[in-house]
Amino acid sequence: MTSKTFDVGAIRRQFPILSRPINGKTLHYLDNGASAQTPRAVIDAVVDYETTSRANVLRGVHALAEAATELYENARADVARFLGVASPEEIIFTGGCTAAINLVAHSYGERLKAGDEIVVSELEHHSNIVPWYQLARRVGAKLVGLPITSDGRIDVGALSKTVTTRTRIIALAHVSNVTGALLDVAPVVAAAKSVGAVVLLDGAQRAPHGPIDLPALGVDFYAFAGHKAYAPNGIGVLWGRRALLDDMPPFMGGGSMIGRVTLEEITWAPPPRRFEAGTPPIGPAIGLGAACRWMMALDWSAVGAHEMGLTQRMMDGLAGIKGTRLIGPAGLQGRYPVISFTLEGVHPHDTAQILDSHGVAVRAGHHCAQPLMDRLDIPGTTRASIAPYNDAGDVDALLEGVGEALRRFA
Repeated sequence: MTSKTFDVGAIRRQFPILSRPINGKTLHYLDNGASAQTPRAVIDAVVDYETTSRANVLRGVHALAEAATELYENARADVARFLGVASPEEIIFTGGCTAAINLVAHSYGERLKAGDEIVVSELEHHSNIVPWYQLARRVGAKLVGLPITSDGRIDVGALSKTVTTRTRIIALAHVSNVTGALLDVAPVVAAAKSVGAVVLLDGAQRAPHGPIDLPALGVDFYAFAGHKAYAPNGIGVLWGRRALLDDMPPFMGGGSMIGRVTLEEITWAPPPRRFEAGTPPIGPAIGLGAACRWMMALDWSAVGAHEMGLTQRMMDGLAGIKGTRLIGPAGLQGRYPVISFTLEGVHPHDTAQILDSHGVAVRAGHHCAQPLMDRLDIPGTTRASIAPYNDAGDVDALLEGVGEALRRFA
């Protein structure tokens, strides 16, 4: 697939759910920032495991157990390739992005003490605020907020005033789940290194838009969710630098994560096993591996141009409707295809219900980003988020529904 031959119809045909009508209308699925849909390649990979290789992984010596273990570890290697890292042992499977961030907050967070500081921003998803708040309360540390700019970006210019010699962790969204703004990572990493802090990126909104070069980013931890990246629910990833993982205690205890157990002493298995207690989400992990392979097979210069073309079409259309306010960067530079907006005199939930009657699926509310809503002095937004399978018809259906919402409620 090249930029000259990009065929959105061919992409759409790989997603069975897109043929389902909603309220007697074509499904226009624009809620990808909450959960993306799943292509046939991923569905087939999970069904194949469940019907030909279903067994528990590790330790089993029978044929099914060995087949399941091979599929599971191959998925880990696929994720490592997707993230551009050489060692699959740095890939930890978790229950989701939230679980991955909590793992770091608990395991790496054990070294923090009273007076230490943890830096987040005003636009974080609650999953990248609450675990750090809980850690700060446990150890007597301080949670410090980076401000945002007027166009909905993290204000990296404020790093020099926010990051201090007491900073131990900087945890930020790679891409905002509300404004779509892409973080300028380099100055964050530089600020962290200057004081010996580590950087965690919440990649939940970035991962669905193509492979990532983690070595080039220079961060220490990276988390993302499978269900936003065309994979099943119940699977997520934490990548961490091996030296840091080796020095971290386990988050949960149970089977598989131990070296040796006696009643007097327990030793831990090396990473990633140390952080994968109990039976892991085998089928979802295999599905995530398939999703990573599916994404890596796409030409992301073509897909990106397609997604951002639709983003521009939607932003231009919304800007032309009186009473609409766009939230976030005004242009396409340094952003991803997440578009939030409000309608004057119309609650976001009412907007979303009208859109649903048109077959358009969006998200409405505060998007688990209440500090950002407080900063913007709004109760919430309506959010549309674009994936490779979306087309101009999806955008136009949304614009038509927005017009009706204003006529009915404003």
